Amino acid sequence: MKRTGPTSIVTRKLITRLEKAAKTSNARIWAAVAEILAKPTRRRPAVNLSKINRYAREGEIVVVPGKVLGAGKLEKKVTVAALSFSKQALIKIKEAGGEAITIQDLLERNPKGSGARIIV
Repeated sequence: MKRTGPTSIVTRKLITRLEKAAKTSNARIWAAVAEILAKPTRRRPAVNLSKINRYAREGEIVVVPGKVLGAGKLEKKVTVAALSFSKQALIKIKEAGGEAITIQDLLERNPKGSGARIIV
C-alpha cells in the first residue's frame, strides 16, 4: 500500500515550509520536525507538561511535533511550539508565565531554529 502522508492540507503546507526553511537556513531542526510531522497522526508524539518540565530549562524554546497534553505541572517559564494543545495544557502554560505558539509562528520568528529543543 502506498503511503499518502498527512491528509490535513494545513499540515502538508507546514511540512513543505519546514523542509524549505531547513534547506535555505541550513537548520537541521526544521528537517527533523518535518520528518516527524510526515508520520501518520497516531505515530506523532503526545507530550505531557510533566515531561516538558523535566527536560526544558527556564526560558527555553521547546518544539513538540505533535500534541501537548496537560498532565503534570509546569514550573518553568518556557515557550512551547506545537502542532496542537489541549485546553488544560494552554491554561497551565499561561499560569507558569510561558507562551504557547504554533510551529508556524516559531518558524516565522526563528527561521534558523537557534536555541530550540525538540521534545518527543
